[in-house]
Amino acid sequence: MDTSSPVRSPASNPRLLGRVRRPAIRNPLKSRWLPAITVTALTAAVLLYYGVSLRDLLVFTAYVLLCLTVPGVLLIRALYSGRRTLAEEIALGLALGYAMEVFAYLAARAIGFPLLTLAWPATTYALFLLLPRLRRHWRRPRHQPAPLWWSWALALTMTYLLALAVVTFLSKNALTWPGLATSNIDMPYHLALIGELKYHLPPTVPVVAGEPLFYHWFVYAHFAAASWITGIDPLILLFRLGMAPMMAAIVILLGMIGRRVTGSLAGALVALAGTMFMTAPNLYLGMNIGVFTWRGFQSWTSPSQTFGALLFAPVVLLLVDMFEGRRRDVRAWLLFGVFSLAVMGAKATHLPPLAAGLAVVAGVQAIRHRRPPWAVLAMLGVTVACSGYAQFVLFGGARQAMVIDPLSLLRHTWGQLTGHPGTVAPFASVLGITTLYLLCLAVTWCGVLGLLRRPRLFLRPAVTLLLGMGAACVGAVLLLGHPAAGQLYFFGAGYPYMMIVAAYGLVTVVRRAAVSPRTIAYAVSAGVFGANLVRMLCDVRAPLSPGQPESILYRPYLLLTVIAAVLIVVLLLTRAGVRAWAFALVMFTAVGWPAAWSARVVPTVGEVPPGIPQGVPPVAPEAIPHGLTEAALWLRAHSAPDEVVATNVHCRWGYESPCDTRQFWVSALTERRVLAEGWAYSDMSQSRWRPGESTEYLPFWDGERLRVNDLAFTAPSREGIRRLRDRYGVRWLFADERYATRAGVLGHFAELRFRSGDYALYHLA
Repeated sequence: MDTSSPVRSPASNPRLLGRVRRPAIRNPLKSRWLPAITVTALTAAVLLYYGVSLRDLLVFTAYVLLCLTVPGVLLIRALYSGRRTLAEEIALGLALGYAMEVFAYLAARAIGFPLLTLAWPATTYALFLLLPRLRRHWRRPRHQPAPLWWSWALALTMTYLLALAVVTFLSKNALTWPGLATSNIDMPYHLALIGELKYHLPPTVPVVAGEPLFYHWFVYAHFAAASWITGIDPLILLFRLGMAPMMAAIVILLGMIGRRVTGSLAGALVALAGTMFMTAPNLYLGMNIGVFTWRGFQSWTSPSQTFGALLFAPVVLLLVDMFEGRRRDVRAWLLFGVFSLAVMGAKATHLPPLAAGLAVVAGVQAIRHRRPPWAVLAMLGVTVACSGYAQFVLFGGARQAMVIDPLSLLRHTWGQLTGHPGTVAPFASVLGITTLYLLCLAVTWCGVLGLLRRPRLFLRPAVTLLLGMGAACVGAVLLLGHPAAGQLYFFGAGYPYMMIVAAYGLVTVVRRAAVSPRTIAYAVSAGVFGANLVRMLCDVRAPLSPGQPESILYRPYLLLTVIAAVLIVVLLLTRAGVRAWAFALVMFTAVGWPAAWSARVVPTVGEVPPGIPQGVPPVAPEAIPHGLTEAALWLRAHSAPDEVVATNVHCRWGYESPCDTRQFWVSALTERRVLAEGWAYSDMSQSRWRPGESTEYLPFWDGERLRVNDLAFTAPSREGIRRLRDRYGVRWLFADERYATRAGVLGHFAELRFRSGDYALYHLA
């Protein structure tokens, strides 16, 4: 007889049912992938809304993943081991992918087969599939998990940059004509450079055929490679798709560097917030120029600055790691060399401040350890070599209108503030504006004073490096002169890293004082309220109205200085503890917060739209020609890349007297070299510039070439057309018939091939 108890299922016994472990239901809002999915979906929706086709979006996404990110990540895993988050690994891999693609494209373009650029990701895949030692890198390593709040902080920062792009760029720069004609004035020049790198190496200035290109052109090589691989028009890449992954990667890498330096994600968040949301305090009404703005990496209108900032971030990260002893092997040096070479041609203005920072580190270590710091000197040697090669080989020794002109930016700022641009500023006034500028920087970066609680932190090589870079950037702004304030590109290279040091000081003093988050919020609120209160009490509107004394300009900053002095005296007399000092530092740092959004979005003096640079009035709708894009696309399809085009328009439409020579649309849309279109940005114009002049109004240096070019449209003759063809190699005439006074006669000497709107295309047999 079987006396064993029958096995009863839990379902047959209600008492046992409650003991069954039910599968846990995961909250989707706590998913670590949700921040990335959210920001990706928002970016895709914005790009689709602003004219990107679904096909182009999908193809570009696949290209970024398969041709840049994945092979770059594989190389990072093999060359740069260590604990990091998955997002940091992807950002590093993408940056390395950009660098490797540029080098591969230069080789492929040089031999005439641009699609051979694909050899670099293909070779990477093959090596990591076939070699046993590399095959293991396909398996995802154990990444350092990132807190969910940090992932959302990065996602919100990227969303902010996306919103900023919508307000200042995407909504102002259309993809179709005639809206395209009112784009940012530099965008057609960038587009023309992409067309040049798409078909030629070494590159020349496409708007003045035959002139060498002495500019930071690696980013245009990237766009050219992307266009060849994906088949996407360079216009879509430049105006819509290309910047988004760069911006996202920069945010992650700056956060990674901030965490390395400050030692915490909280410190990294403060540094990132300062970089994105802080500017110098603007205590005037109606003014967003001069000492209150600076050029950062978050610019869709400066691809070279953005690309250079992205490739420079890993250089700083590698140096910080090598200084801290995390990585000093051959692989780290190899990556340091690769990224330094990439920065050399992407935006070489990052290298002189880096060299200055390394020189300071070398000096401090030599004094402390009483022996030469050979590793730091080697880093300095690599940086100086790359900077020298860029200046004297890539850029041919060209100065790009950069001259030694101390305080030129502050003299220009004085003219804008007082409403007297172009007027010679008194020396005392320049000193006063310079004092305001330095005061604004001191307020923005006052968090550095927090390191005084632990003075030895100033001797950390990473801190010394970033402080040296920041000092060099400010020195370049004060020492150099440029017609378009180009010295601010040096400042843009260093200010994110000065913000990291300022954040390090704030975090140090706040931790030491054990300040609660609520108290920090009170301090930030007090700083924001105080900045707005000073603006309202002083009620100074810039530029000044006629008859107002210049001394009014100093009133709000004098009041701010008095408040700071009184607060410091009170803290000293009451022998306030570290908590009060921490509160004061946080409060004064937040003074620059209210100016950040307005400085980037609110229209500047003269009500110029945010998409147009200050001082550049937009083209009037009635001056925009008809049929340009149709004619340009027809010529692109029916001409060879090496054929030279001549055009009769050299000035911006509506700005012919005096002639503003920033006209680049023919070269930009045809992807062809033009004999002489607009020459403002050519090296010859830049090298001839002297302080007090405007490069856009300088005459063309080759009067004979311009005369022969223009006579072909205004007074065509058989001899003139023959000379244009045989001497200058012109094969096409791109005629704006509004300016061709004898357009009907031109057909007797050249073959009319296409007409669209105001334009006619003639072929010289």
